[in-house]
Amino acid sequence: MYLNMITYKNFLPNDYLDLEWAIGLHRGMLKIVGLWPQHNQDQYKEFLSKFRMLFNATIIICVLTIPALAQLMKVWGNMIQLLDNLQFSLSFLVTALKIFIMWYNKGALSLLIDMIVKDWMRVKMDEERNNMLKNARITRLFAKSGILITILAGLSRISSVFFKQYFGHVRNLTSFERSLPLPAYYWYDVSSSPKYELIYLAQAIGLFVCGLTYIAVDNFLGLLILHVCGQMENLYLRLFHLGKDPDFRAVLKCNVKDHIRLISCRSVETIDDTFYLLLLGMICFFSILFSFYGFLVINAVNQNAHMSITQLASHISACISLLIHTCLYCAVGELLVIQCGKIHSATYECVWYTLEPKAARDLTLIMLCAKKPLNITAGKMFPMTMSTFCSLLKTSAGYVSVLLAARN
Repeated sequence: MYLNMITYKNFLPNDYLDLEWAIGLHRGMLKIVGLWPQHNQDQYKEFLSKFRMLFNATIIICVLTIPALAQLMKVWGNMIQLLDNLQFSLSFLVTALKIFIMWYNKGALSLLIDMIVKDWMRVKMDEERNNMLKNARITRLFAKSGILITILAGLSRISSVFFKQYFGHVRNLTSFERSLPLPAYYWYDVSSSPKYELIYLAQAIGLFVCGLTYIAVDNFLGLLILHVCGQMENLYLRLFHLGKDPDFRAVLKCNVKDHIRLISCRSVETIDDTFYLLLLGMICFFSILFSFYGFLVINAVNQNAHMSITQLASHISACISLLIHTCLYCAVGELLVIQCGKIHSATYECVWYTLEPKAARDLTLIMLCAKKPLNITAGKMFPMTMSTFCSLLKTSAGYVSVLLAARN
């Protein structure tokens, strides 16, 4: 359950302000879409949170996903309209998966939030505090960048209806006279007023809600992993100076408990068990779209396809954005592996040779636990590391070659 912030604010004002600065933006985004994992003691606020989550899921599934999938079947065979649909329909499906995962694992994620609160509130050295602030600064930067990109992307899609000659094909297969911001097919005529205006408004709201949910869950995952990395870095500092501490055994006991806490069900394992399906979906999402984007761009350049400069620039920018997004997933996972390796090295680098043999043997537990690298995985099949990212790029490039060969 959520810890009493007022109590901490009375006794530890600096730590409380640090905590609010570190998680406040992420909490605000997730609360807007009803996915903040902490239970609220106020029944009315808890009801509002559930209502926002249900509204969010309903508008994404009923207004965006189902009509987009219906349109996908209608345009099957047209490569450009197929890609135009896939970049949205796959995003909607992934966002719906994120909502389900966050809601289903609300209890486990609530424990992780409690762990983050306790880590910020406990006594720490200035160097440890600076490490935590550094990682929190990174997650805040990602969150602000995501909000900005979501707003710009949403406004561009809404305005694309009025600039069809620049942004491409008709999006609404129900009516060829009045198009909609997103690719969709409805089983009734939406060209007449006020049906068209209501559908347009619903798509606009759904687009911003979907975008906010998409980036909020991603940044929350980044918050969890980077917080664990910060705690690993602090543990490394304590282990590195462990041999100089006069109360060696007591300090080592605390460090062992802290290390087990980080690698056990309260942290990395919980994160992996919660998000492994989501990461697998993101990998598939990247592979499909990156292959299609690569095919369209190369085909347009080589064969002078009927594609405007605006469309070509849009596809290239979307491809680069997708590439950077997936790279960040793998880079964060790589950072976790690096921090785990530093813990393993710290037990060897501390002055264990000046200790009594019995005391030195106590370091064995940390050595054994840190020997196996910690990973977040995609589908429990392969780790999210930069090596995986390079392999994914190679595989996607191979799919582009296959598509080009089939087209020729």
